[in-house]
Amino acid sequence: MIDIIGAISLTALFGLCCGVLIGASPLEAAARSRLALAAVVWFACIGSLAAAGVFSPAGGGALAIGMALLAPIVLTLVAAARSSTFRIAALDTPLAVLVGIHVGRVLGVFFLLLLAAGRLPPTFAMTAGWGDIGVAVTALPLVWAIQRRVKGWRTLTLAWNVFGFVDLVTAVTLGVGSAPGSPVRFIFESPNSGAVGSLPWLLIPGVLVPLYLLTHVAIFAQLARGVVEKPQTRQRGLAWELTR
Repeated sequence: MIDIIGAISLTALFGLCCGVLIGASPLEAAARSRLALAAVVWFACIGSLAAAGVFSPAGGGALAIGMALLAPIVLTLVAAARSSTFRIAALDTPLAVLVGIHVGRVLGVFFLLLLAAGRLPPTFAMTAGWGDIGVAVTALPLVWAIQRRVKGWRTLTLAWNVFGFVDLVTAVTLGVGSAPGSPVRFIFESPNSGAVGSLPWLLIPGVLVPLYLLTHVAIFAQLARGVVEKPQTRQRGLAWELTR
């Protein structure tokens, strides 16, 4: 039963996140359609490979999962360096939207449920589960702070973004470090993290983690752009005052 609920919830979350991000972007309709198609193809490819057992311990295991996680991130960053479409999507999508979709990480509760069912190791499940829940429950208050531009909102956003980014990197590290057959395994708790290599749980590292990591990068980029533009804005204002 938990697998069925997980499949529905994770699929819905990915679709919702992509829909909100694409819908909130300042891109033209044609560019939005291309991004939506790319998201569908990405999801379908990962789902098909997972159904074929590519990510199971008997298949590619942790190495295949790592490649599935890193490939969309690398491709997106390369595309952003070469295409204005991706740069616009990253830099001009409202910051509150980029933060707000992380509310969906409350589904980290599934890690705790799988732990209770004896299907995940405690170190990995507790860290990933509670970390995601912590990011999720603080996302909405941060969205409010960003929209209201409360004092210190930039610092709060940066701190939250660092926490959310580190949480994902830590969870991935612990997942790989407790996976059966992993070349870098350093956690030997029972059970191992092999359950993440099968559907529906493969959707977490296969599509959701890359998506959330990319939004964290976009948030960092927007905050950095704000820091850079602020003194430039002051200089333009000062120059205007001197020429009056």
